[in-house]
Amino acid sequence: MDVQQLDQVQEETVFLTDAAAETVRSLLVQKNVPDYGLRVFVAGGGCSGMQYGMALEAEARAYDHVIEQSGVKVFIDPTSMMYLNQATIDYVDSIMGGGFKVDNPNAVTSCGCGTSFKAKDGGGYTGASGGGCGCGH
Repeated sequence: MDVQQLDQVQEETVFLTDAAAETVRSLLVQKNVPDYGLRVFVAGGGCSGMQYGMALEAEARAYDHVIEQSGVKVFIDPTSMMYLNQATIDYVDSIMGGGFKVDNPNAVTSCGCGTSFKAKDGGGYTGASGGGCGCGH
């Protein structure tokens, strides 16, 4: 990998807030998988056309972006990184319940609950998504 490619990889990133990192670390301990990482991905669906997904995984896949922040490994596939670059993942605990929330500068619209979005480049489906996040927004 030449220096130009290295610089490009380093510029593409996703940020975890302290609350999100602490929640992931806690989940890893609860599930007894302390060496796992958090896979973050984008998939079609949801009420805004695209939705965020997260899962705990043992290791990165080929071509994944691997980001480590506050002791948490984050795995993101290249396609998802196109939509998530510079996004911030937070964990919010409110009266309506807790959950991860993505603040995504690449989204032009998003669902009221923050689980789905439409990308600046028109990514996502047009018309009815066939999904729905159930948040009522």
